Amino acid sequence: MKFIDSVLNKAEHPAYSWVVFLMTICESIFLFVPPEVFMTPAIIAERRRAVPITIAAILGSIVGGAIAYMIGLWLFDSVGMWIIENFATPEKFQIVRDMFIKNGIYIIILSAITPIPYKLMAICAGFLGYPILIFLGVSAVFRSSRFAIIGFLLWRFQGLANKIVKKYFWQLVALAIIGAGLGIGLLALF
Repeated sequence: MKFIDSVLNKAEHPAYSWVVFLMTICESIFLFVPPEVFMTPAIIAERRRAVPITIAAILGSIVGGAIAYMIGLWLFDSVGMWIIENFATPEKFQIVRDMFIKNGIYIIILSAITPIPYKLMAICAGFLGYPILIFLGVSAVFRSSRFAIIGFLLWRFQGLANKIVKKYFWQLVALAIIGAGLGIGLLALF
């Protein structure tokens, strides 16, 4: 319980928006922890933080998506392959690549709103030279919508969310990890 209170107290700090921004950038490039994990403590600790935290997640996602796209476009042979080899497999990347060629815009939407690893889609979009404005535009609309819905729900049900997080903190952490794993598993199905 002390750990949870400590996390919630740190999340009230004004600089925590920067933490959400930076962690969402990292999630868009290489992390497999959903941004909602970083958004939740600040919003349930102080509901007035919902808008700045949500905006930080949205901006971090757009910046991270652009960086991942550029990795695919300019650094695929070095950094892109390193990310794929360490956080996925070349076979899964090939599956993503084939899917992207056939259904690019739908793949972007799917990876923006589900636990399917967004970073793989962003790197693949860059590698394939998918139009960057379409990639960033569709990503921004759907990732922003996802974070806005989560931010609104946490704001609206802040009291209940606070009780749930305090009671089931470790189970929720495990659920977030399982969700990320399921997203990776979904890629294996294709």
